[in-house]
Amino acid sequence: MSKAMNREIYLLSSRQWSPETIAVTFAKTSRSPQSFREIAAELTEEKSAEFHEKWVVGYGHASVAEHAVLHVAFENISRLATEVLEGNRLASFTEKSTRYQQWPEGGYHLPEEIQEAGFEWLFRESCDRLFEAYRRSLEPARRVVERGLPRLEGEAEARYEGRIRSRYVDACRFLLPSAALANVGMTANARVLENAIRKMLSYPLIEVREIGEALKAAAEKEVPTLLKYAEPAAYLSDTHHALAEAAESIPPSRSGEFVALIAWDPAAEERVLAASLYPHGSASFADVVGHVRSLSDADRRGLRDRLLGSLGQFDVPRRDLEHTTYTFEVTLDQGAYLELKRHRIMTQTPQRLSADLGYAVPRLLVEAGFEEPYREAMEQAAAAYRRLAEWNPTVAAYVVPNGFNRRVLMTLNLREAYHFCELRSTPNAHFSMRRVALRVAEAIQEVHPLLARSMRLPEGADWRTIGAENFAQT
Repeated sequence: MSKAMNREIYLLSSRQWSPETIAVTFAKTSRSPQSFREIAAELTEEKSAEFHEKWVVGYGHASVAEHAVLHVAFENISRLATEVLEGNRLASFTEKSTRYQQWPEGGYHLPEEIQEAGFEWLFRESCDRLFEAYRRSLEPARRVVERGLPRLEGEAEARYEGRIRSRYVDACRFLLPSAALANVGMTANARVLENAIRKMLSYPLIEVREIGEALKAAAEKEVPTLLKYAEPAAYLSDTHHALAEAAESIPPSRSGEFVALIAWDPAAEERVLAASLYPHGSASFADVVGHVRSLSDADRRGLRDRLLGSLGQFDVPRRDLEHTTYTFEVTLDQGAYLELKRHRIMTQTPQRLSADLGYAVPRLLVEAGFEEPYREAMEQAAAAYRRLAEWNPTVAAYVVPNGFNRRVLMTLNLREAYHFCELRSTPNAHFSMRRVALRVAEAIQEVHPLLARSMRLPEGADWRTIGAENFAQT
């Protein structure tokens, strides 16, 4: 009589085994009858390194490296550098918030390129003026918010400050330049880290390349074999320069809507509804689509209700919604883009940060009597950018404040659209992002009302009203 096999679920703790050893343990289970504990107990650091040298490095079985997970802390890197770091889709990030923290005087990165080119005086003058304007804007903006949200009886000062801080800092942060320093926590597996390091080592900014080198040095202490050959990629740097050169003849333009739906699938509703039925039968997809097309409008609504009708507040829509995509061109302020970039499931192609598209003016700063100092600081930053851009437009982006507009091309599936529009339209989201999210939702509802009607959006929220209430200029 065979022995009963008992189900077991347990952790292989990084307190006991190194990330490389855990990765080998999982890899070996494909050909070993032993338990994970037994495999791990037989391994040493040396044996694990030998395995990775042979199978991951030698034979290219890179998926094994996905089982080695590291947590990396980045402190005092520029906001511009975080864009490159957080461009790695299959990693997790938590970043110092410009909404809930205030930035100290001088809290910005001075690029090595700026020093070598003799522009340090211009760069420091621009950043110092922006930081000074930011510091001076906080108190008058806070007073306006206090008038609308007075302190409750018995409410502690610290609690009250926590309740209103984001309301006024949301507007003041428009003044912070992209050189402003930030802290970022990153969790990623070794395969993702290798790709991230290659991208950073190939990037045109010295700061980003230095971060890539530091990341490799820190991670190699835990996964020395898996990151051994993470080197600059000529393809990435060569392509960047070649395409930048090819785009030089295209003049900048400010025309267009702030959210424009560029491409979508006219047959999306049929395809998504067919995809929801597809796993429950044995017909070809073409035949399932044909069945959906044959349904009456009422029956299609009924099928939609079966798919999305019971969607609860905390439920995630089924993956059937991923079978259709939308491409948008969005123009938004840089501060909002710093939040948009966190949505890495969608594909984002941002234009280079510049001062070419003008800047937004938060209405709160106008009400606080700070419009003139705000505009003066933004105009001097634009002048500094233009002077630096004649020399190096990539490095010049460091002086561009959060309030300047930027274009982004983004492609996302309907499931991600649900997540993005619902999360970024909530009342506690930043007003710049609320405006974008609600307009994106409206655009999808216009072309696919049957599928988009189940988006859980705040009742009565309208992007036009949010824009009018929060911006004096966009």
